[in-house]
Amino acid sequence: MKKAIVTTTINAPTEATLKFCKLSDWFFFIVGDLKTPHNQYHELEKKYPNIHYLTPEYQEKKYKELSDSIGWGCIQRRNIGFVEAYNLGADIIATVDDDNIPYDYWGDEILVGQEIEVDVYNPKMEVFDPLSVTKDNYLWHRGYPIQLLKERLVVEYKGREKRKVLVQADLWNGDPDIDAIARLGFAQPIVDYFDVIKPYCSTKIAPFNSQNTFLAREVMPYYAVLPHIGRLDDIWGAYILQHYFPNSVIFNKPTVYQARNEQDLIKNLEKEILGYRMSLKFATDISNFEKNLPEEAMNFYRIYRKQYNI
Repeated sequence: MKKAIVTTTINAPTEATLKFCKLSDWFFFIVGDLKTPHNQYHELEKKYPNIHYLTPEYQEKKYKELSDSIGWGCIQRRNIGFVEAYNLGADIIATVDDDNIPYDYWGDEILVGQEIEVDVYNPKMEVFDPLSVTKDNYLWHRGYPIQLLKERLVVEYKGREKRKVLVQADLWNGDPDIDAIARLGFAQPIVDYFDVIKPYCSTKIAPFNSQNTFLAREVMPYYAVLPHIGRLDDIWGAYILQHYFPNSVIFNKPTVYQARNEQDLIKNLEKEILGYRMSLKFATDISNFEKNLPEEAMNFYRIYRKQYNI
């Protein structure tokens, strides 16, 4: 089974990046951007045979239409890494951020592709917040509809059921990428450890992000981090995936520590405004996502799907 890690970065190799490089049983696709220090990644390629660094020139030559639909200077460049990993035969693709430092046991418990018994939660509201059943449930996941916050903690445990796992969203300790209002309201909270010891899922659609998530090959033509919609890129991509593959997502224990890159918190808030207005409609009317996506994002998605020849 071929396993691949995909990230994008404009930074010099971080502690997280260097640790992922050393996982020799994973192919590691690093998607460069215009500001990326390319020579440093070429040096990593020489040192680690499992690394594939995709230069801007390579991306423009091989994926010109897709590249143009994304634009430069954005995290959504990693979509090109998804396609590249898929085309090279990856069966499982892990999408990670370069400030998420993997623990030594990262990747040891891969449940993607298996049918397992898992704890199931049924929220009162139409969307499940995966942080609602943790001890740190004063925080909520980025992209969770704020209109549902009042009763998001009203969740019923339904017992254990069998689920075919196509997406495994591992959690994250440290300074995780939570909702901007939650981050500002709780003064940049640091999570010592999310108290999750076994996988769980929900009866309802749920947000997951792209910072530490494992995806099955079969879902890749449908999952993308969508450009032109701010910080809803991976969240709305997650909702779309669940339209095509309902009841396929599980959440699991933290396997990274996020030493968060420097952020402009107000700018992050501004980039989540679209979600505050539209995520509830987007998630609960997901069968009509094509009508609810901005035209530029939908144009990208069509081009992206074409890369998989489906």
